[in-house]
Amino acid sequence: MAEAAPGATSIRVATGAPYDVVVGNDLLGRLPGLVGPEAHRVAVVFPEDLPAGLEAVREVLEPAYPVLELPVPAGERAKTAEVAARCWDALGVAGFTRSDVVVAVGGGATTDLGGFVAATWLRGVRVVHVATTLLGMVDAAVGGKTGIDTRAGKNLVGAFHEPAGVLCDLELLRSLPPEELRSGLGEVVKCGFIADPQILRLVESHGVPAADSPTLRELVERAVRVKAAVVSGDLREAGGDAGHPGREVLNYGHTMGHAVEQASDYALRHGEAVAIGCVYVAELARASGILADDVADRHHAAFAGVGLPTGWSGASYPDLRARMAVDKKARGSTLRFVVLSDVARPQVLTDPAEESLRAAYAVMTGGGR
Repeated sequence: MAEAAPGATSIRVATGAPYDVVVGNDLLGRLPGLVGPEAHRVAVVFPEDLPAGLEAVREVLEPAYPVLELPVPAGERAKTAEVAARCWDALGVAGFTRSDVVVAVGGGATTDLGGFVAATWLRGVRVVHVATTLLGMVDAAVGGKTGIDTRAGKNLVGAFHEPAGVLCDLELLRSLPPEELRSGLGEVVKCGFIADPQILRLVESHGVPAADSPTLRELVERAVRVKAAVVSGDLREAGGDAGHPGREVLNYGHTMGHAVEQASDYALRHGEAVAIGCVYVAELARASGILADDVADRHHAAFAGVGLPTGWSGASYPDLRARMAVDKKARGSTLRFVVLSDVARPQVLTDPAEESLRAAYAVMTGGGR
């Protein structure tokens, strides 16, 4: 980690195409530098409910480039083939070439879609992410994964396409609704369990930190470092060393998390679904004899302590099991889960016993142990 400038922290993602994630305040002035002098024009992908953020981005870009605005629906409704096709059509009409740049401004769904559009237009053009939510800053905008949803599941269509840079302007979190801040903490707490116990100590001590607090900034930087370290060693989920799951570890809690998110028709926010999924997989590891009681119980306490749900009873076990079967980590008919044997000690559990899967579901739905 190195200082990008007074008041800003630059965290290097050292992949084959390295880039920086910059965390700090009042960072939008850096955006033209990331777009680069060779760009002829910029397409800005943004959610329709982000007028203030769009105006600020427009003000820093328009003196240097013609700006093509690509408004998309808010949230997961943006991540469809139909919306991506509308963006491609607009780029085609505008004559968008390989020398041009996509800027994705918004939360995780917007950066997922914007990155996918950039990855697929002319087989790949430059993309810069301006994350406007906590979830986008610590998860979706970092790591080069892009994707859209299908009726079969979440993020099943996508591409690896690394950004030229990511701006995490903490000023943007001041206007973030409290429920969105809590949702972002789902991914932050996950990072604590898989790699950085200090994250857990911070949230256990402070609960939900204020948007302008040093604690929240430290949590953002720590979570970004966790993800940067993982993707730098395993960009395309080829696997880690010495039994470590590699990049798959970032999907801790996501097998059940994506299933409940989709089953709720996305009424559950992503971070809420991740919290439920992490508690589920901790219970699965407990039922499988892998995880000690105190660490499993700590999952319940840590997520509940920042106001996130730890259970959900909105779908049957057969429904959720069928959804988990199309998870990206599944192999054929075999379910695979990232689990923990302790905090920061991840491993892969393949084909867990049916009674363990059902026992964890019973806890998740309020049936108890």
